[in-house]
Amino acid sequence: MKQALEPTADAAWVLNDDGCDPLRESDRETRFTVSNGFLGARASHAVNRSFRRLVSPNSYVAGLFDTPDTDRPVPERVFAPDWLDVRIGLAGGPLVHHFGQGPSHPLTLDMRRGLALAECRLVEGTAVSVRLGLLRFVSLSRRSLGLQLLHLEVDQGETDITLEASFEGGDHDLISERLEIEFGLWRTHHSGKRLAMAAAVALRIDGQDLPPTALAPLKWSWTWRARPGQVVCLERIVTVARSDGPDQDPGAIVRKELSDARRSGWRSVMEQHETAWANRWSCSDVEVEGDAAAQKAIRFAVYHLNSAANPDDPRVSIGARGLTGADYRGHVFWDTEIFLLPFYILTWPEAARSLLMYRFHTLDGARAKAADRGWRGAFYAWESTDTGLEATPEQAVGPDRQIIDILTGAQEQHISADVAYAVWQYWQATGDDEFLVAAGAEILLETGRFWASRAQPEADGLHHIRGVIGPDEYHEAIDDNAFTNVMARWNIRRALEVAAMLGERWPAEWTILCRRLDLDEADLGHWTGVAETLATGLDPDTGLFEQFTGYFDLEDVDLAAYSGRSVPMDVVLGRERTQRSQVIKQADVVALLALLPEEFAGETGATNFRYYEPRCGHGSSLSTAMHGLVAARLGDVEMALDYFHKTAAIDLADTKVAIGGGIHIAAQGGLWLMTVFGFAGLSLRSDGIGLAPHLPASWLSLGFGLQWRGRSLAVRIDQTNQKLDVSLESGQPMIITIYGQPHSLSLDQALVTDIKRPRQSDDRSR
Repeated sequence: MKQALEPTADAAWVLNDDGCDPLRESDRETRFTVSNGFLGARASHAVNRSFRRLVSPNSYVAGLFDTPDTDRPVPERVFAPDWLDVRIGLAGGPLVHHFGQGPSHPLTLDMRRGLALAECRLVEGTAVSVRLGLLRFVSLSRRSLGLQLLHLEVDQGETDITLEASFEGGDHDLISERLEIEFGLWRTHHSGKRLAMAAAVALRIDGQDLPPTALAPLKWSWTWRARPGQVVCLERIVTVARSDGPDQDPGAIVRKELSDARRSGWRSVMEQHETAWANRWSCSDVEVEGDAAAQKAIRFAVYHLNSAANPDDPRVSIGARGLTGADYRGHVFWDTEIFLLPFYILTWPEAARSLLMYRFHTLDGARAKAADRGWRGAFYAWESTDTGLEATPEQAVGPDRQIIDILTGAQEQHISADVAYAVWQYWQATGDDEFLVAAGAEILLETGRFWASRAQPEADGLHHIRGVIGPDEYHEAIDDNAFTNVMARWNIRRALEVAAMLGERWPAEWTILCRRLDLDEADLGHWTGVAETLATGLDPDTGLFEQFTGYFDLEDVDLAAYSGRSVPMDVVLGRERTQRSQVIKQADVVALLALLPEEFAGETGATNFRYYEPRCGHGSSLSTAMHGLVAARLGDVEMALDYFHKTAAIDLADTKVAIGGGIHIAAQGGLWLMTVFGFAGLSLRSDGIGLAPHLPASWLSLGFGLQWRGRSLAVRIDQTNQKLDVSLESGQPMIITIYGQPHSLSLDQALVTDIKRPRQSDDRSR
């Protein structure tokens, strides 16, 4: 067992934390979480001074939602019982954590193997001393499985020690239906979901099995005489299953999974898990040479991205904090489609498809939301759980402790276009016609129908969308938000395009779909008119998009004067003044430039970026990545690199950003976006992919893999020798465009070409 607790030797693959700051303990628990898209287990302080559990992470199960019985109920993901609980004590009290010289409680995240490791030392005065090594993971190969190993060595002292392993928590969130020695079954209070867990636990002393001295449901206890040199090993395998209806029996699933795992043994379980991680890394690793901090940051990002998705469950999606924390109650936002889907589409298409099928399965909830407000089509929930119904809270406590109304659920409507954008991007990159015909087309058509219903004609001959919130949530109830309107127009046009495509290529399926959706040529004609006359806020003389009607008339606040602030700008200025100012919470027009660069002709992209970048206060973790992506595309790579490291610091640095509530998974997706779509200049085209690399000066090289319509590609950008090398590792020949010039690529014909040097930063970009 001891060998299994040794981390990967290459420091570029491990994250270490030797500190022990109680005020930042929840941040460490988040950062070192292990997850597989179904199960999540936060890391925890291995030891406490009191006789309490040695391992106390919160445990999460994807899709396990319930709605509390309150005046204003908001659906939330409930905690699962903590299957990692361990306590160790002596007859006269606990063994306590020794806070001596050097690292007091080192934690290690082995990203290559997908597991978390911990060490600590327990003492009883000067008489007894033991060293502990701990390991945990949730299996990437068999997502219902989790494993915990504990390796204990007695340094000194001879005494009776008691070790207890149990399941803790979940009492308030779940109702116990059945508890046995190795099995538990619970149900939620209101949603009708059930959770089953089973466990096999064994303790060995110097290689010999020690039977438990006490047993209770999901609780095992051993007492033995400890002596110096003694080696004690605890092994615990857990299996977990969730059911969403009465016709499913999660208990049968976990019993069978446990029987299989017990038969194969923990070493086999770990070996399969490590193989699955090796396969994921072979498809998704990003290699940066010359910038060790950037390499660690992008590996950390890819680790958490690979940990967050489950391609086997199309009924769940990825919440704003994944399975790493409780913030936002596990709710799903636009983060998934805009910041995460590109990674999955191009490295793990199966996961991307499953995440989009979640949006298909929640389409009825989106239709209901639109109908409730008098519109047609699909208006997706701003915060979504398992049903697709709107889950945004109506009120919250503001920074000044005042109750404020939350309007995003009603007014932040660009979510429907964001979902459509991800559907189209997936189909474009994969060529998955089966998905398009069975699910994707319906999403595109129903979201297109929503926008055609939502936009209203006015006396100026244009269609307007009034009373919305754009990505910049500092400004509410605004009219004709540029991001919302241009994305809506794009959405309608893609809906019309897919309608024409289905009619031509799949006429029988198109006829059935039209009948089911009550869709006819008159509807499509109306949509065309809306798209052609939708107000966008573009000034043809300056090339600037006005973020929303009246934005240019607001107070222009110099954010440079507040550069040393430690709180968001809406706290500095106050909510009312912020709303009267041009201060932006997060990328809005800049986000539009990132997603639809074709909407910005000639130099207008740079013009808009130069205008809006200095006005953004980055009050959201989503913002810096969008700005970095656009800066890199525009060739200002040093500014982009600054945004890259600021984005990485959100979850990796102990800064003013608190991460106790979970990893900012969209920021992690943003790091990958900046790297691949920004510095490598990747673009998705109808005839293939394009690359236009501009690397930071400190990056000697950048390498990554891509999946494109059944093909596997390897890209390496060598800045030292100013060369770009693209090879096709599997699949049919294709066209790849480099700086606008097409090149042929085949299995026997790799592409090697020159790259351009990035331009230097200038003050105008700031």
